[in-house]
Amino acid sequence: MHAVVVGGGIVGLASAYSLRRHGVEVTVLEQGRIGHGSTPRAGGAIREQFSTDVSVALSRESVAVWRDFADRFDVDIDYRRNGYLFLARTEATAAAVRDVVAFLKDRGVPSRYVEGDDLGDHFPGLRTDQFTGGAYSPADGYADTERALQGYALAAAREGAAIHLGRRVTDVLRRDGRVIGVDTDDGTLEADVVVNAAGAWAARVGALAGVDLPIRPERRQLAVVEPDRAVIADAPFVAELDSGTFVRPAEKVAYVGGHFDGTDSGSESGTAEADPDAYDRGYDVPWAETALSRAQEVSAVFGPDSSITGGWAGLYAMTPDHHPIVEEVVPGFVVAAGFSGHGFMQAPATGQVVAELVADGAASTVDVSRLTLDRFERGVTLSETLYSA
Repeated sequence: MHAVVVGGGIVGLASAYSLRRHGVEVTVLEQGRIGHGSTPRAGGAIREQFSTDVSVALSRESVAVWRDFADRFDVDIDYRRNGYLFLARTEATAAAVRDVVAFLKDRGVPSRYVEGDDLGDHFPGLRTDQFTGGAYSPADGYADTERALQGYALAAAREGAAIHLGRRVTDVLRRDGRVIGVDTDDGTLEADVVVNAAGAWAARVGALAGVDLPIRPERRQLAVVEPDRAVIADAPFVAELDSGTFVRPAEKVAYVGGHFDGTDSGSESGTAEADPDAYDRGYDVPWAETALSRAQEVSAVFGPDSSITGGWAGLYAMTPDHHPIVEEVVPGFVVAAGFSGHGFMQAPATGQVVAELVADGAASTVDVSRLTLDRFERGVTLSETLYSA
């Protein structure tokens, strides 16, 4: 059996690795280079705190891989389980957070509700008077996205996957209702299965196969900020639910991001949707200034002397309910895309699920039956309470 994987990001490469482990011949087609897409521009969060069973399961199965990544793949991804703190300003948001904490406890996730001065125990300089409460899990954390991507690329290649860079898919070939391969700008490849792991480009690949995927690219940004005083090395990833602001500690700096003022891009045009082939990978200075001011409202480590030292932009592959599509949508065409910002953290489990769909005909690691494409037509979409970035 031969599978063509379209997309050399973290989901595509994790799928290629797992497919090879299942004995499937694999060819990966990446239109640029490894790291050309969204993965290295992600914030790197790895968390189990979600409000739907499928998201919790994908993350928990993935954490088992992230935890042992250095031993499995011989690549240090600087994985830090420093915790993840969701903050709620309003009582309405706090009530929703308390419900999610109860949901997570029932599923064995060590999330707990914290409030008052206890909030300040988890992040330096936190302006506790600004927040009603929050959800904290010490098991969550973050990792280096670029190292993880390179680790999967090397592992997939070692397992025998053929990885072709700079090769664009121009058509998806079908016969009698089944996908049988792809045309590329460098010739035709026959395949038993084509895996669409193209992220922000997934809808375009779907259209080539005659499949309408409700996945749209949104430009998101991240600013690198040098705070007034250092953020302690073991501080957690912090996300404020009401404003969308997030802060991730790093070496001597902090990464700050969010979606503000009703737009996710923060761009002067006021629109989040982007052309994935033409979006600007640089950050917008006015947006970064807003991000810094929001961070100053979260913690006193960001003061008047804090400075913006850099930043970048990436693309989220968004679906209407912020959950991915993971399914063989038509015979021979498997989709694993639309993670809405959660693809990095859930990639290891997703890769395993893709391999099971291809090699075994059904997923067994995680029940992904809620992630079918037809949920949008049937009106049985999912809802994520802890969606902040």
